[in-house]
Amino acid sequence: MQVKDIMSEPVKIDKSERLGHALDLMEKNDLRRLLVTNKDKLGGVITTRQIARVLGARKSLGMPASSLHVASATMDSLIKVLPDMQVDDALALMQKTGVLVVMDGDKVLGWVRPREVLTAVKVSGTAGDAMRFPLTVNPNDRLVHARRMMLDRDVGRVPVVESGRLVGIISERDIARSLRAFRDLNDTASKQYARIFNILVSDVMTHDAQYVYVDTPLEEVKKIILEEDRGGLPVLNHREEVVGMITRRSILDYLARTR
Repeated sequence: MQVKDIMSEPVKIDKSERLGHALDLMEKNDLRRLLVTNKDKLGGVITTRQIARVLGARKSLGMPASSLHVASATMDSLIKVLPDMQVDDALALMQKTGVLVVMDGDKVLGWVRPREVLTAVKVSGTAGDAMRFPLTVNPNDRLVHARRMMLDRDVGRVPVVESGRLVGIISERDIARSLRAFRDLNDTASKQYARIFNILVSDVMTHDAQYVYVDTPLEEVKKIILEEDRGGLPVLNHREEVVGMITRRSILDYLARTR
């Protein structure tokens, strides 16, 4: 199977557009990334993680999301591939990046994300085989702490744990939404910082987070992730303790190790 058989149509945005518009496009299309163009030429990619990074930066406090441009959060770390690349080869490349851009010369034909690869392949094993060690936060932690930890560890979502039990999950999308809302209040930089600093994880987290167990078959995990469009799921043992986090990327990493 080749990447042209599984690629999908990317959603694009020009680098001169506003960050708020990028978030709106992501929400409308249920995406975590967009391809960035510069005068119709491929210029990079923007992700919810990068938006959360920029919106939380102190140097841009006092500026609403509507005044910040896509260019401020664009990354140029794209991997371009040919349409006849084998999916197994694409799987290996995806350990380095979240998206492959399928090109014919300068023309973008499509993109391949973890979703497209997972849809095309079968997986064996259990959640415990592909999970990663979980970073966790407490609902009373400050949002800025959760944001900093997620950026430093390069993770997109973190289980929220209280008294040893899972009480929710917080994602980079939750953080970006929250920071955008506070920035759009048009306060001064000092007031914005005070407001943002006092946001708690419990204010923005998703309650009643879905989870799987260490012995849940990976095919079942994959089905939940794809059908319900989950970026990742906490993994519990049978004492109901959070022992891992399984994501699209961690499943791809597991597949790359075991093929």
